[in-house]
Amino acid sequence: MNLKLKAPYLIGEVGINHNGSVALAKKIILEAKKNNFDAVKLQKRDLDICIPKYQQDIIRETPWGRITYLKYKKKIELNKKDFQTLIKFCKQIKIDIFCSAFDVNSLNFLKQFRFKHNKIPSALITNLEFVKAVAKQKKKTFISTGMCQMKDISNAVKIFKKYKCKFVLMHCVSEYPCPEEKLNLNMINTLKKKFKCEVGYSGHETSISPSIFSWVMGANYIERHITTNRSLWGTDQSASIEPAGMSQLSGVLKKAPNFFGNGNKSISAVEKNMLKKFKYW
Repeated sequence: MNLKLKAPYLIGEVGINHNGSVALAKKIILEAKKNNFDAVKLQKRDLDICIPKYQQDIIRETPWGRITYLKYKKKIELNKKDFQTLIKFCKQIKIDIFCSAFDVNSLNFLKQFRFKHNKIPSALITNLEFVKAVAKQKKKTFISTGMCQMKDISNAVKIFKKYKCKFVLMHCVSEYPCPEEKLNLNMINTLKKKFKCEVGYSGHETSISPSIFSWVMGANYIERHITTNRSLWGTDQSASIEPAGMSQLSGVLKKAPNFFGNGNKSISAVEKNMLKKFKYW
């Protein structure tokens, strides 16, 4: 069977790597654009809902001193003006942008920006009321499949089919960073076979090679956390790729479809000339 592959849709997960700085978010987004990513993604939370009560008052060391976890998270949360600024910036440099909501309030907040995609984070796939609210919007949605069982994926798929909402199942292992022996890339084939849908890969490992293999296995959408420098402060920095990694990843994936040809044997004109140098019979 000949492989018929096209370049994947590359998503740079800015996430919370901006640490609340619009200027830093712009720098990360610009690196994604420079390195031929197709889209960038942000995150939005209603922190009074999303953070369990027992975590809110835990004291953390942060760049802003020793403060509660809730105060720290509020420091890095983007507001309406921040979103407007970053959306405008993405339009100027011509890169797609969308956002994953972590609760229904945030999902409703994001309506005003009219993003063309939604994203269900792995942590939310078992929140069926949230999944239903996303599916009702009927936007093509990337569904991450970490932190759950197959029955949870089936439940989400049933909801999306019920509301006739397009979706992509993103194979994911939610460890940050994820050890390569735990990546289980064969799940890509499992998801394709069981659900007969588009499949992607959301990776949290430090290298780029698993993302390339995931594409060969049929992941038409690849999402990677991105940053300007993994040594920056923040929980997702160590599971992100830097500009050099972005360049290597997109460099391979954007040109790789040219490698496969049509599978028919032929001799090129250059080969024929080369043969003349060797043929003595």
